[in-house]
Amino acid sequence: MRRSTLDDLAAFAAVARHRSFTRAAAEIGVSASALSHTMRGLEERYGVRLLARTTRSVAPTPAGERLLRSLGPALDEVARGLDALADWRGVPSGRLRLTTFAYAARTVLEPRLPRFLIDHPAVSVEVVVDDRLTDIVAAGFDAGIRFGETVERDMVAVRVGPDLRTVVVGTPAYFARYPRPATPADLEAHRCVNYRLVGGGGLLPWEFARDGREIRVRAGGQLIANDGGLAAAAVRAGAGLGYLLEDEVADDLSAGRLVQVLDPWCPLFPGCHLYYPDRQVTPALRSLIEVLRWRDPAARVGAAPPDPA
Repeated sequence: MRRSTLDDLAAFAAVARHRSFTRAAAEIGVSASALSHTMRGLEERYGVRLLARTTRSVAPTPAGERLLRSLGPALDEVARGLDALADWRGVPSGRLRLTTFAYAARTVLEPRLPRFLIDHPAVSVEVVVDDRLTDIVAAGFDAGIRFGETVERDMVAVRVGPDLRTVVVGTPAYFARYPRPATPADLEAHRCVNYRLVGGGGLLPWEFARDGREIRVRAGGQLIANDGGLAAAAVRAGAGLGYLLEDEVADDLSAGRLVQVLDPWCPLFPGCHLYYPDRQVTPALRSLIEVLRWRDPAARVGAAPPDPA
């Protein structure tokens, strides 16, 4: 097979996967018009229409779908073989694709990813921020970052953030109008600000646990939003109670702008984890994992050792 044919097939796979000439061209590093010309040439060479095009979309034809199913494993194997060459060079290189959600992008990647890029100039990273859970294998991602409890069991998971708590908070002015809830059931009498999940479309349940008892509450209220910033702003303005990550409201709590309730019902849960399929890890991904890996400040050099069990 000619090298140009292999390149054209890889380009076709990118277009079919992204269903967009623009996004596929950005991944490959060519212009969208050049990529479209390449696809027309590939179709003419084999006499089969592989892509159905409209003015707004592009999608593989049945013949294109069949070709993509055959190409996918082969192209993945070629990519793994090329990435493995980096082991011989001893320098991480290549491209990494990550999927994550807004909170992890802000708290895990923003503080640490820029340093990784500076220290590893031969590695390029694409980050897709999406609150929906993503099948990283099917979508062509090298790794993802999500809360630990949502990571599939067949994935290798590495902790990249501390354990977290979601807490119920309101303003002093709100509690001047309404009594503080003593149990999760009391929330039925309160105005609660709800978050709608982007992926499933349902409302985020308010989850509580105490003494081995777990409770999920569907709180009612005036506002439902699928933007965490808008929901938090409404809570800070006194429009209702919020179910928010404790570290995101820590300053408000310490300053007295917000008041926490139902504390005994709000346990810790596993924080952010980077996860990837159980297969050969490229040097680039291995290096990124080491940069992002969570290291408990209490365990830093110079800290007192734990008492023996």
